[in-house]
Amino acid sequence: MDLGLKDRVYVVTGASRGLGNAAAHALASDGAKVVITGRDEKSIGEAAEAIGPGAHGLAADNADPAAAQRLIGEARERFGRFDGILISVGGPPPGLAADNTDEQWQSAFESVFLGAVRLAREAAAELGEGGVIGFVLSGSVHEPIPFLTISNGLRPGLAGFAKSLANDLGPRGIRVLGLLPARIDTDRVRELDALSGDADASRAANESRIPLRRYGTPEEFGRTAAFLLSPAASYLTGLMIPVDGGARHGF
Repeated sequence: MDLGLKDRVYVVTGASRGLGNAAAHALASDGAKVVITGRDEKSIGEAAEAIGPGAHGLAADNADPAAAQRLIGEARERFGRFDGILISVGGPPPGLAADNTDEQWQSAFESVFLGAVRLAREAAAELGEGGVIGFVLSGSVHEPIPFLTISNGLRPGLAGFAKSLANDLGPRGIRVLGLLPARIDTDRVRELDALSGDADASRAANESRIPLRRYGTPEEFGRTAAFLLSPAASYLTGLMIPVDGGARHGF
């Protein structure tokens, strides 16, 4: 199936590793150009090199108010156009409700929530008909995840913002989507499994609750993201799409 991605240009944040990186790989493998970002200049440069000539790496922090304009400007300067953005941010620090500090909440709000809002607003101002804004969120949009109190607090609010933005931008032909990964086999998920003290037992217990009986791979997530960002998904907007192997049983 031709997704219609050839020569389209996307910004993908949080792409030095994990889900953002997998999405950038999938977009580029189908012919798109990608500007990928991460906070560490060396890591994001290596990631861009691994993706290939269709990728350009740029060190940026989502919490920086100037990042959005800089990234979109780089996409236009480097590749001549801007068709969409996938906003992926690192997970906030784990902890129970009584453990997380005000400083941790404030830092997470700046990067996970407000930084994502800024990126989306700037993208909305720059995109034309056929543009797309995607958010990498979490299964915590629907139900809390143990030990992730800050994420449980911020991600549902960001999903609400994305739904509102979809309504606002729909008349302009711009789509807005959220992806809700659950147990995808990334460094972040392996770290969460280790919080129980027995990572193998935690993984086995989690897999038993997933209908497909396994964790997803980053590549599976990346292919899903590439499809949703592509013209092939041109009538999909305002959706929060679980990428979880069936772990969410509700509608």
